[in-house]
Formats: sequence, C-alpha cells, structure tokens
Amino acid sequence: MGTQKPRILPWLVSQLDQGQLEGVAWLDESRTRFRIPWKHGLRQDAQLEDFGIFQAWAEASGAYTPGKDKPDLPTWKRNFRSALNRKEALRLAEDHSKDPHDPHKIYEFVTSGVGDLSEPDTSLDTNGRYSTSDIQEDILEKLLSDMDLAPDGGPSSLTMAPENPPQLLLSPNLDVPAPCPKPGPPENPLKQLLVSEEDWEFEVTVFYRGCQVFQQTVFCPGGLRLVGSEAGDRTLPGQPIRLPDPAASLTDRGVTGYVQRVLSCLGGGLALWRAGQWLCAQRLGHCHVYWAVGEELLPNSGHRPDGEVPKDREGGVFNMGPFIADLIAFIEGSRRSPRYTLWFCVGQSWPQDQPWIKRLVMVKVVPMCLRALLDMARVGGASSLENTVDLHISNSHPLSLTSDQYKAYLQDLVEDMDF
Repeated sequence: MGTQKPRILPWLVSQLDQGQLEGVAWLDESRTRFRIPWKHGLRQDAQLEDFGIFQAWAEASGAYTPGKDKPDLPTWKRNFRSALNRKEALRLAEDHSKDPHDPHKIYEFVTSGVGDLSEPDTSLDTNGRYSTSDIQEDILEKLLSDMDLAPDGGPSSLTMAPENPPQLLLSPNLDVPAPCPKPGPPENPLKQLLVSEEDWEFEVTVFYRGCQVFQQTVFCPGGLRLVGSEAGDRTLPGQPIRLPDPAASLTDRGVTGYVQRVLSCLGGGLALWRAGQWLCAQRLGHCHVYWAVGEELLPNSGHRPDGEVPKDREGGVFNMGPFIADLIAFIEGSRRSPRYTLWFCVGQSWPQDQPWIKRLVMVKVVPMCLRALLDMARVGGASSLENTVDLHISNSHPLSLTSDQYKAYLQDLVEDMDF
C-alpha cells in the first residue's frame, strides 16, 4: 500500500515557515502573500538550487526519490504549478517569471490566511492513480482552456477522449459485462508534436547565389549538421547533411570557386538541434554564419540579422513558446501568421543592403511540425475556424480537432512550456 501523499498547502506553509529554501519566503506579516523562484530551466545561469522548491515537492509527493529516479526539472516544476493551480484558496497575484534578474511568482491566499487548510488533496489516491474527481477536474479545465498536462507515462494518443466514456465493456464471451478500467486524464495530442523527437523533421533547402541546388526533408532526432563537400567529422553529434558541389549546378567559374571556399571552411559544420522548447545552433568550423527568422519564400533581407551563430557555445535561434502564443493570437485574428522558417547566411555578412540572392550560400530550414500547426490554423480562415480541421504529420495518424479544441490545446502548450 502506498504512502499517504501530503497535502500541498500545509506542506508549502511549513516550507515557508522554515525558510530553508532559497528565494521561498513570506512577503507580509499576516502570512497571506509569498514568493516562489521561477527561473527558466534553459537560462545559462540556472542552477539546481533555483529548483529547490520543485524538487522538495517532488520528493514529498513521492514522485522523485534521490539516487533512484532520474532528475526531471520540467516535470517537477509542472507538477508543482499544477498542484497550486488546483487550489481555490490560492491565486497567482503577480507573475515576474520573465524578470531577467529575479524571476519569481507571487501567490496569495484568498481566504482568511493560512488557518483553514483542511481541504483534502484528491489529485492522487494512495496508490498513485488519478481519482475520479481529478479526471473530472482535468476535463473541466480543458473545456475552460486552462489545462495542465499529466506527467509523461508513454507515447501520447492522437485520439480524442470521448465526452461520456462508457462505464462497462463486454468481456470476451460477450455475455458478462466487465468493469471499464479507469481512464487517465485526457492527454494533449499536440504535445507529441513538440515533445516526441521521433516526429521532428526538417526541410532543408540550399541556395547558391539565389539558385536552389538542394532540398531534402530529413528526420533528425539528434539534430543536424550542414557540412561541406566532404562528409565532415562523423564523430560529432547530429546527422550530417552534405551541401552539394557547386560545380554540378553553377556555370560561373568565379562564383563556383568562391562557394567552394565557403564550403571548405565549414569544418565540423553548422549544427542545429532541439533543446526543450528551443532550437539551438552552433558553428563548428571557421566559417561565420548569420541567421534570421523569416518567411518561407524569402528571408528578412531588408533588415539586420537576428544574430550570429556562436562558435564556442550553443545559441538559441528559435523559441517555440512565443511561436505558440503568436499562433493563438493569429487564430483570434489579432496578428499576422507567426514565422517559423530559419534562414542562415553562410560565409558572408547578412544581406541587409543587397538582395539575398546575391549571397553565395543561403540555407533555409523549416521545422515541419511548426508548418503543420500553422496550416491547421489556416483551415477555414484563422480568425473564424468553425469546422473540424485535420492535422497530418509524418510518422503519425491524422488528428481531427474542432477549432475550440485546437486553441485550448495550444494554450495548454504555452503553459506547459514554462519550465
């Protein structure tokens, strides 16, 4: 028989009173407002101490045993947030999680302080299963577009849970009804697109002086590396993608020679991979590379680049959190369609004052799942999705959602990415 899980609010009050966790503290003498550190796990200055309260709750709730389980910072943080969001006696008063110097959140009790904390915690029963009341609460939260994802327990299903699941199933003899197993909380079917590495594929297109010389769609669970005419160092991580020999497609010998010089300086290549909700890039050779997020048909050649790909460290080039937020705004009709196409200018400065087709080597990389999400929003008109829309991606079954369901799941993804 499992150990009784502590109730989150009495446990949290005891942690606040003890004052032993860094940054976890009361803000007033009446003990109604308190702060919780809320640093993003991908920040370069993030340390394990910044997640002390999340780890402490994971240990207290039995979700994590030091020395036995693998640390999982995103899940710790998500479960802690979910536990607090379920409590009617508590509300989020101020959100400073984006503060670059002191990211934190301020909560406050909406009842008479911390005295009445006797409500039972029904999110899990003593055997670790989801209770019926918790399932109902999850369904209600999804309908209100304020959902929380359950901890990962395996590949998510792409089928929608029925609104009224049957209570009985027929046993194999077709005569005796058998009890239907308790369903788990509805899973967010879009989560697989952004979490499952197996569904990540990129469309890579290469241009030499504006002429398309290569296009290929590849699965790259461990990331990709754009390498020169040679295969490059195969001991490096990421799937190498060999850029074509310019002599096979260009007739201008001068341009061909310059392109060959650029490719020869790629060295270990231009690496691109996914880290959580970010796409990161790093150059492994001497060739400078500039990048920008632009349209699929052309880069932001009339503006400055978004940045230069660093050589000695990784650098974030795309954050999926703002993309999902912009996609929701696009569905609501308040913004233009969000951009998701990465453009790289290799071996030369960004084409700020010249047409991009004048650059020797330009590479376009399209994350296919992000294109699929935008295509789904465009069905029937982004501002007035009324019909059921279908989403098709590689290595998955078709997914059919109503516009309200799609928007709700997108909102859930935004919340789930705050780790």
